Amino acid sequence: MTELDLPPRSGVTGTQAVDRACTLVSLVVRADEPLTFTEISDAAGLARSTTSRLLSALERTDLVQRDASGSYEAGSLFALHAARHDPWQETARVARPFLERLRDHTGETAHLGVPRGAAVVHVAQVDSAYLLATRDWTQLQVPEHCSSLGKVLYAHGRLAMPEPPLERPTERSVADLGELERDLAEVRRRGYAATVDELEVGLTAVAVPVRGRDGEVVAALGVSGPTARLADRVEQVGRRLTDEADALSLLLRRQKDRGTKQKEGAA
Repeated sequence: MTELDLPPRSGVTGTQAVDRACTLVSLVVRADEPLTFTEISDAAGLARSTTSRLLSALERTDLVQRDASGSYEAGSLFALHAARHDPWQETARVARPFLERLRDHTGETAHLGVPRGAAVVHVAQVDSAYLLATRDWTQLQVPEHCSSLGKVLYAHGRLAMPEPPLERPTERSVADLGELERDLAEVRRRGYAATVDELEVGLTAVAVPVRGRDGEVVAALGVSGPTARLADRVEQVGRRLTDEADALSLLLRRQKDRGTKQKEGAA
């Protein structure tokens, strides 16, 4: 039995004890840096003895933990939750109707990619309506400078530029950083990236940026398919992608705004 389970002391109900414990967790998790015992006690307006008992119980349940200096920070339970619930899973779920519309409109495979470290990670895909289609990109990592999704994220500063020499899977692949910079300037000018036979001969892809609440690019939305079907439609597909990406960006911003308002209302 923890101290939170003990019968309430005189003048303090069980609900009050839970409320106080929740207040301490909230203070620690929301802080920009670990908090000392004194900072927590003062901010919560609790007696030092009460603060000590509650923090001890919260430590035992992994809701808070102490760093090397003895200050308190979010416990390992929060890290476990974050690892199990990747925020991009929700983004991928929200994006699926947009991917399906792109697949239906173009007939080709539609993807959503996000920056993670120095790589592009495909978090969602809807397969082509054709028998001759591209592979499952969610299980594959490719040179980002040869992919339309990668070029979009490079162009908007979401990926660090690659180190030379650049890998060249085909003769159409970008040869050097100077050529890549010129490509990226064109991506920013026209609003979409296109690769024709750059990653693999016979493969064409088009992608556009998806923006988050603050207008920053958070993902890339793309379509890929055989060059024979797609190369002559790059501009048309780019326009369609832009329309869908704008709508998806608006939806993502609304969701984040709603989440922020809910948090403020609960504060």
